[in-house]
This record gives sequence, C-alpha cells and structure tokens, in this order.
Amino acid sequence: MDPADQWVFNPETGSYELRLPGRPGARHAGEQEQPSPGSTGPAGTPPPARGTPPRQRGPETRATSRTTSGSGSSPAPASPRSPHPAAASSPSSASSPSSASSASSASPASPASPAMSAAGSPAASPGTEEAGPPGRAAARRAGTRRRAIPGQRDRRASGSRRKPSRKAKKKYGRTRKALMWIGGTLSLLLVVGCAGAWYLYQRLNGNLTKVDVGIENEYGDGDPVNILFIGTDTRTGEGNDSYGGEASEGNDTTILMHFSADRKHATGLSIPRDLITDIPDCEVKREDGSTEVIPGEQHVRFNRSMGYEGRDPGCVWRTVQQLTGVEINHFIMADFNAVKELSTAVDGVPVCIEEPIHDEKTGFDADTPGTYTLEGEDALAFVRTRHSVGTGSDLSRIELQKQFLASLARRITEGGYLSSPTKLYDLADIATRSLTVDSGIGSLNDLRHVAQDLGQVPMSDMNFLTLPVVDNPDEPPDRRATVVIDEDRAAPIFEMLQQDTDPAAASQEGRGEDGANAEEQERAAPEDVRVDVYNGGDVFGAAQDTLEWLQNEEGMRLATNKGNAPHAQETTTLQYGANQADQAATLADVMGLPDSALEQRAEDAGEREPMVLILGNDFRAAGEPIEVPAAIPDDVETITADDEDVCAS
Repeated sequence: MDPADQWVFNPETGSYELRLPGRPGARHAGEQEQPSPGSTGPAGTPPPARGTPPRQRGPETRATSRTTSGSGSSPAPASPRSPHPAAASSPSSASSPSSASSASSASPASPASPAMSAAGSPAASPGTEEAGPPGRAAARRAGTRRRAIPGQRDRRASGSRRKPSRKAKKKYGRTRKALMWIGGTLSLLLVVGCAGAWYLYQRLNGNLTKVDVGIENEYGDGDPVNILFIGTDTRTGEGNDSYGGEASEGNDTTILMHFSADRKHATGLSIPRDLITDIPDCEVKREDGSTEVIPGEQHVRFNRSMGYEGRDPGCVWRTVQQLTGVEINHFIMADFNAVKELSTAVDGVPVCIEEPIHDEKTGFDADTPGTYTLEGEDALAFVRTRHSVGTGSDLSRIELQKQFLASLARRITEGGYLSSPTKLYDLADIATRSLTVDSGIGSLNDLRHVAQDLGQVPMSDMNFLTLPVVDNPDEPPDRRATVVIDEDRAAPIFEMLQQDTDPAAASQEGRGEDGANAEEQERAAPEDVRVDVYNGGDVFGAAQDTLEWLQNEEGMRLATNKGNAPHAQETTTLQYGANQADQAATLADVMGLPDSALEQRAEDAGEREPMVLILGNDFRAAGEPIEVPAAIPDDVETITADDEDVCAS
C-alpha cells in the first residue's frame, strides 16, 4: 500500500489520521500514537485475527478518539459493535493480566508485549506493519513528526480528486443528453411506426371477406392470369334499401378480366346477366364447415349462378369456366357500397353523356349533354341505368358500366392516388370493406402482390368488350327479355383468351397473306359445291353429322358421306383440283378451315369429280369451325381504358 494512502482526513477533528492495515484506529497529525480499539490494552481485549477486515468506526470510537488524543492516560475501550466475538472481553478476562497476555500471544503476528514510546504513549503493534519491509514503519512514524502530510489520493478523501472544468463537463453533458434524446426519439418512432403499420395492416386485412370455393388454379410469374370480377345486387348499407326493383344476391355484373403472360395487354369480357346458359353442379362450404353440392340447371339465366339455391361465387366461377373454356385463377366481388365510396374517395368519376338521360327507376337525371363528374349516389345510379339508354336492356347498362370503370381506372392512376400513402390507404380501406375474395388471395399482402403484378398493363392496352349475343329465339318477339350466345362471333373471342393472344396483333381472319388471297377468290354457290366427306378422326359419326349439317343448314346438296378414311389423321384436310378453287373457298368459309388444311392439285378435276374432305382429330362438332381465329371480330365494339371520347346515349 502506498504510504500516502494510509492518511485519512477526519472532518470531525479537522486533522489527518494514520489508518494502517488491520487497525481501524488512527492518530492525529503531529501526535503520538494511541492504542487502537482492536489491540490489546488495559481492558484485555485481544486484537482481531490476521486477515480480518478493519472495523468501521462508530460514534463511540470517534468519541474515544477525541478523549484520548494527546492525554496518554486513558486506554481506549473495546467497541461494543465489534464483528469478532473474541474482541468482547468478559469481566474475568478484564481483570486478569494473564488473560490479556494469552490473548495477545494467540495471534502469530503479534509480539509477546506491546512497546511503549518515550512519551509514555502506547506504540503501534509491529503486527500491523507487516505490509512493509522491516524498519519502514518506524521511519514513516518518525517522518510524520518532521514533515507535512502528503496530499490524499484516496477516493474517500473529500476534495482529493481533480474535477473536470465546468466548460468541459457542460459540453460533455449536453452531447450525451442530445445523443440520448436522438436515440430515444428514433426508438419511439420505430416502435410507433411498427405498431401503426401493424394496426393498419390488421385493419385492412380484417376488412376482407373470404370464401373458400374449393378451386385452386395456381399461376406463376410467366403465366396469364384470369380474374373474375362480380358485382352483386346486395343492398346492405346506409340508403341502399331505397333503390327500386327487387333485391337479390345474384351476380348483377360479371366481368372476366384476362391479363396476358407478359403483362402487356388485358381484356375485360362482360357477360350479360340475362344470358341463357347452363349452370353446372357446384360444391359450396357452409359456415359450420360442412359441404353441400348444389345441383346444376340447364337453360336458365346466368345470374342464377349465385344466390339462388344457396350458390356462392364459386358457382359463378364454374359457370364462366364452362362457358368460355378459360381457366379462372381468382375472383373479386363488390357490392353497391364499393361504387359509392370509391367514386367519392377519388373526388368523382368523369363520364360523358351524349344525350339527356332521365331514368325514373334509378333516379339518374342529366338534362344536358356534356361531361359529368359523378360520385356517391349519382355514380351508383349511373351504372344501374338501363331503361332510358340504348335499347333499354341489360346490354345498354353494360355499356355504361364499361365507360364508368375505364374512367375510374384513369382517375386512380392519373390522380396520384397510388403514390400518396394517405390517399392509397383511404382507397384500400374502402375497397377492402366492400370486397369479398377467394381464400387464395384472402390477405392484404396477396391482394397487393396481385395489384402490383397486374398493374403493369398500360391503360391503352386494356380492352373492354361485351360477349356477343343475340335475342333468345325461344321468346316471342314482343316479349323478349333474355339473350343467347352468338357462337360465330363469340368463338374467336374465347379462342383469343384461351391462347393469350394480343387483340391488337390478331386479325379477324387470322390467316395471313394466304387468307387475304382467299378473300379475293371467287366463291361458288352452295348448291354447286360437290364434296365427299370422310371421317379420319376420333369423333364417332362425324362424317354423317357433317353431311346432314352441310345439306340441311348450308344448302350443299351435292355432299356425300363416304364413311371412314383409309388412315386416321390429326388435322382436317380438303383436297381439290385447280378448277375447284371457288368451291373450296365456299366450303372453307362455312367449315372454318385454316389455310394449312387446303391442298390444291396442279391439274384440274374432272367435270363431276368431287372434292375430298377428311375430318381429323381437330374436328369437334358439325357446325363448329375447325380453326377459330384468336381475335376480336370487327363488328364487336370495344373500348380501351384510356379512351375519353366514349359517351353514353
């Protein structure tokens, strides 16, 4: 131990005291040594054992120190708070010198008797100086009577350590406080931000209503996507019960939205609710977890595919797949509130009106032609209007809906609603509260992924059209209320969706240069077409069915059934002589034959020699084209999402 560390300032006496290892007592500066309370003294108290920590001095010890300082006449009594039982003397040991002597000799570090100084004061026990070399303690005691006490370096000495300057301390304190505030603020923002984001995600996610339709048609990044959008006639919500007509849970609006594999073009096909079609059997899941198969119906309205007999959106899904031959991946269903709230959230949807409209059933009124910005109740009334526009049928209402949806899409993308977090959240909150989706996209993250993926399609390449239909021939002309598919015009559209063909790149004929030459070829009259029909495919009775169709439906009376072909073949072919090109062109038109099926010989055919038609495995049924051009027919009206010139009339 450093000698300077043995001197401790006593604030009660105002002087320094020497505190040696193993001795709780001390002496004042400039005074002779006094016996410590723990050493052997007149009271016969033995010193503490070697290695025992020094005793803390209580009030009694300090009082004794003040009493004995400089007198040399009164011994220091043992402290009553001594931690060592041996330090407390019994009455017998206090009066017996031999007891004191034996107690003193019990410590191997202590001599047989204490030494006394020349002044008559007790000297410090040599046993307390064992930390230093021999003679060093005596020299140190002698030095204390000649020189000043060295400066204290002990932490316990008040005012003994150099303090940093006020300026440095103030600067360090400000810096540390600033760092603490910054760190705390960032931590708080992180916690609040994460909690807020989690709350918003859970809120939007909880808004969604999910339906397990029992169908999983997965798709990858490089696959086309087909989503079925359904609008219901459900009238829940404030003010919705006041609308005219009878409410139902049927699919009032249905749009099959096809997105190409390269996400460069999309086609929305509207299916009229009054279309007469067949509804297949469908399995629905009830709220209690049980399943039930709803029997299908034939030759009924399309909007019976949901709501009736407990059918759910999965039944609409199955019906559209059967109708179009297109595999559907997901469905999204919205109600009346979606139209009202979304149109309000985007500050109105602009629509063009070419002629005044006054619809008593929906309450929509537009007195003068022009552009109207519609939101809320007005927007809903517009998309429900049909009696005062066009033919007054559901087909006329579909035209208004296509115009409204295209304008809404432009409003959202061009109005900055997707780039503003606040606006985007408002739209998402409204949309999720009004939507029902299949379980495959039953989370907000799934919907976000689909939206980001499909949102790559440019507005100029997003087409909307209506499924080609004709009036139902089974209804009286003056009471027609339903429609049926126009097979010839609908088939190319279905083929286009199935093959994922770009509408802008495909032509109606789909035959290329040879097809153009065929258009220039003269056609023979149907009654002049002479052909022998062979069945080279796997459809039983194909030759006979085709013969009857050609003769009875197309007026080709010279057609003949030749039975089975000598060899089976995959594709249908038509063989003819050079002088039969006009007959071949007429037959190719009605059969829907591709250019690859036409095999013209160089030489002419005989005067009554028939052409040879061999039906291959690509033959499906009599009257159905062998090859359907994957294109939108020229006489089918379409609009694109970026077309602002479409007006309701």
